[in-house]
Amino acid sequence: MSAVQIHLEYTEIAAVEYYAETLGVSPEDIAYAALHELMLRAKDPEVQHRIVRTRSARRATPAPWGDSKHATHHPFQDEMAAGSLSRFF
Repeated sequence: MSAVQIHLEYTEIAAVEYYAETLGVSPEDIAYAALHELMLRAKDPEVQHRIVRTRSARRATPAPWGDSKHATHHPFQDEMAAGSLSRFF
């Protein structure tokens, strides 16, 4: 099996780890699921544009889903607190 390495900032990996722990899965499961969802939409020109734009922006700005203040923020934090995470899955 081949491997892909992803280099993340501390705040990014902290958000991924927190999200994985909340769902009861591993950070690798989160990464695979994200890649899976992306590849299902790979032919969409908007997705292609966002990939290129993210590559450029990543060098200059932190990820919006990584919280540099608390290092535990993730995309569904508010929904999980409200108990409505199931609407995303």
